[in-house]
Amino acid sequence: MKTVAFILKGYPRLSETFIAQEILSLERLGLAIEIVSLRRPTDVSTHPIHREIGAPVTYLPEYLYQEPLRVLRALTAVGRRRRFWAAFSIWGKDFIRDPTPNRIRRFGQAAVLAHGIPPRVSQLHAHFLHTPASVARYASALTGLAWSLSAHAKDIWTTPAWEKREKLAECDWAVTCTETGFHHLEGLAPRDRLHLVYHGLDLDRFPAPPAPASGRDGSDADRPVILLSVGRAVEKKGLDTLVEALMRLPTHIAWRLVHIGGGPRLDHLREMATRSGLADRIQWLGPQPQEVVLENYRLADLFILPSVIAKDGDRDGLPNVLLEAQSQGLPCIAGKLPGIAELISDGTTGVLVEPGDTAALANAISSLAQDPQRRRQLGSAALSCVRKRFALTEHIGRLASLFGLPPVNEDAAACESRFTRR
Repeated sequence: MKTVAFILKGYPRLSETFIAQEILSLERLGLAIEIVSLRRPTDVSTHPIHREIGAPVTYLPEYLYQEPLRVLRALTAVGRRRRFWAAFSIWGKDFIRDPTPNRIRRFGQAAVLAHGIPPRVSQLHAHFLHTPASVARYASALTGLAWSLSAHAKDIWTTPAWEKREKLAECDWAVTCTETGFHHLEGLAPRDRLHLVYHGLDLDRFPAPPAPASGRDGSDADRPVILLSVGRAVEKKGLDTLVEALMRLPTHIAWRLVHIGGGPRLDHLREMATRSGLADRIQWLGPQPQEVVLENYRLADLFILPSVIAKDGDRDGLPNVLLEAQSQGLPCIAGKLPGIAELISDGTTGVLVEPGDTAALANAISSLAQDPQRRRQLGSAALSCVRKRFALTEHIGRLASLFGLPPVNEDAAACESRFTRR
């Protein structure tokens, strides 16, 4: 049985269920996986899916000074290998262009990985094109193992072009999860090296909602319209815009917002809400396991994710939370970014607003909050789209084939022709 080491920035992470979903699905299809994490977990809880994954986990030293003897032993051992100087040369060229402590740390982590990797591992696979792919690339140079990568969102838009080009040239194959990301990377990659494979959603974990949508229209203070947003409090999620939009809502609309997610800007958002007099109408739940998130999808009337492009170029691809919300028939308002537009057809399966346009966002929330029939129409169309186009079973077969697993079924093969670009 083939064994692949999946190199992740952190594991387990509540915000990366799409990776856990992929790992578990590939395990069930017969791929033996070992997880290598660059960081230890910081979330206090996990999703049920993490407990189902059988892959063992190895943690590399997050900072080299924390485990100096482990790093020294690894560097001493790999330094005797004939591949060492070629690998060191690759790293050295990178370091000249990016002379940062982070670059030094990645080579040290790669040395620890190369020194301790079990003989049964025959391939390395990095999730994210930035730091995990750097560790995979250097470890591959040290060991001679094949390596591949999955590119997602921030890693595509914030990694320098020279680095993306060289990694795509050296890996065996790469996948990305949006057509927007694919077209961007296509010009940097050798022919036939890059593949488009959507994450999809495991509909067994997100079955259709058991109850019809509510008829709340914001006219009854005792039955406020429930707004929901799920996402880390970081700039690209546009949550500042959301709070500002809530300030603009007509006073006669009864509403309540629930936010799920952690992130460095959470305190800032709470302060914004308090200064605006909205604190008693917003519930900040912090990071939550999947079963709690699902429960809140089913309780909500409207999902809002007003994504923007951050100052450093970071942006959302196709956030899985939008797939999850739509799988529950929940109408969505989202930022009009190219990756999101691959899922949401404006006015048909949801509503798109220009990134950062507070007035447009407030108008969209106000309109849908007061129109339960329109919400039902959008939610029903979205549910149908997700189940037809974005079911996990429609996409995992293509990824499995790249790992050398046998075809999953005829439907997956048909999906390949519809959703894969070369």
